Amino acid sequence: MNRFIIWMAQIRANFLILAVLLVFTGLSTVYKYYTGPVDFNWFHAVLITAGVVLAHISVNLFNEYSDYSTRIDFNTSPTPFSGGSGMLISQKTSPGSVLIAAVMSLVIAFAIGLYFAIVSHWFILAISLFGLLIIIFYTTVLVRFMLGELFSGIALGSLVVIGAYIAMTATPGKSITELVPLSVILISIPPGILTSLLLLLNEFPDVEADKKGGRYHLVIHFGKQTAAWIYAAGIFVAFLIIALIPILGFSGPWFFIALITLPLALKAVITALLHPEDPKKIISALSANIITVLATNLLIALGVLF
Repeated sequence: MNRFIIWMAQIRANFLILAVLLVFTGLSTVYKYYTGPVDFNWFHAVLITAGVVLAHISVNLFNEYSDYSTRIDFNTSPTPFSGGSGMLISQKTSPGSVLIAAVMSLVIAFAIGLYFAIVSHWFILAISLFGLLIIIFYTTVLVRFMLGELFSGIALGSLVVIGAYIAMTATPGKSITELVPLSVILISIPPGILTSLLLLLNEFPDVEADKKGGRYHLVIHFGKQTAAWIYAAGIFVAFLIIALIPILGFSGPWFFIALITLPLALKAVITALLHPEDPKKIISALSANIITVLATNLLIALGVLF
């Protein structure tokens, strides 16, 4: 039981709910927008969820391995939302076992992607390869050239929603132009932005440690105050798109329920703008932001369903 608890902490299990909610959003779009024969394959739905969760686990483990190897973890002040799990530093797990688990998770996730490339559409292979490259190069390239936030939002955001829709509805001979309705593409944008913003704000407490470890992300480049304004702009755009989707007729009025989290998002924005250098205040912003991201994704999925 102790080993199980340790590994749940090591893979950051509490954050994996994001992957599940993104798949749920994609599956909701299948129910709402797919006009073909209704034959919802529950096995495929579970398999998609497993693949995305495993990919997320792989990202977390590679990140933990990298932060330990570059000694970033030794210079951070961990918070409930950032700074790593602490399992490697406390020697409850070993770097070798974490790396092996990261690779195994990635291989299984990619194998699931290959399965859907065969049974659904080859475009799933393109999405899977894109995700594979992002996971492999995230800690070695992307976070060193201010690209981590952008590509995380694309891979663990928009493409999960779009990929789930394609995997559940496509057939091998289907034209690329017919794979995804515009409504699904638009609905996938706010989750992608929110994932990017989740990463962006979580970087605030670790700026100095990240610098020493060779990272160079948006918060390091622009500074915390400007990064807070970037975060505020991202929240504005995400919720503006959410509001416009039903107004423009791409979803029903129930989609407006995703705006319920706007006050909480504004709390995170105001805190980040007024107190970007205050560690205690930023922790409260991180908490509000994480709840905003998870709850908004859930409400988007429910808004699509109804």
